[in-house]
Amino acid sequence: MVDLEKVERATRLLLEGIGEDPARIGLVETPRRVACMWQELVAGMDKKAEEIIKVIPVEQYDEIILLRDIPFVSVCEHHMVPFIGRVHVAYLPQEGKVTGLSKLARVVEMEARKLQVQERMTTAIAEDVMRTLDARGVMVVVEAEHLCMTIRGTQKPGTITVTSVVRGLFRENQATRAEALALMTGGRRPPG
Repeated sequence: MVDLEKVERATRLLLEGIGEDPARIGLVETPRRVACMWQELVAGMDKKAEEIIKVIPVEQYDEIILLRDIPFVSVCEHHMVPFIGRVHVAYLPQEGKVTGLSKLARVVEMEARKLQVQERMTTAIAEDVMRTLDARGVMVVVEAEHLCMTIRGTQKPGTITVTSVVRGLFRENQATRAEALALMTGGRRPPG
């Protein structure tokens, strides 16, 4: 739960710390705006995948189900600036247990809306899908540009970080893994 008053106070202090005047006309509303922004950016902190993913029983579907190019914005815990990209999620249902396609995109959104590192987000998405659907396998690939590398430090805009998590049959069966990766890349050059 975001304490809006504390974030507003912290924002005023930050403005003073960088030599700005929080009472300046252009900054008067900034502490409130920043507090509301943080409330949006970390809205996934208090949510659980079980609240989102619901099993829909279907008859004998046991092939790959994949959503690719799910856009997201998250915030890196190291510098508190965004990283922006897309997520690809594939799973192999267990005995016909599937979920609505929008639920996978909502899990990505929930996990992205936290202060974190990309590696943790990738793992969390995979674990959410594996656990809630009792899936036979899950593969998640995240591609993102980190603004901490774009606007500060090395200042290398366009650099993409790729992380992946592979569970179950996607880890055990190389042909299944290759098929999922080919579907994720959609004929594009594989990430990395």
